[in-house]
Amino acid sequence: MKKIFVITLSIMLSFTSVTTAADIVKKSSSGICHDKNSSYYEKTKKFKSFKTMKECLDSGGRLPK
Repeated sequence: MKKIFVITLSIMLSFTSVTTAADIVKKSSSGICHDKNSSYYEKTKKFKSFKTMKECLDSGGRLPK
């Protein structure tokens, strides 16, 4: 029974989409959108997260200079 549960759980988890921190676009409190390629991505601590850069920009954010 335990083996069936573990197999079922493994299959279910393989089909779920997991968003990692690297997938998140951060809009800083000053309105700048940082993706994982931004030099300030790791330094940005106070932010609102978005799934895509487009969503961040559409919310009023801007690209870094």
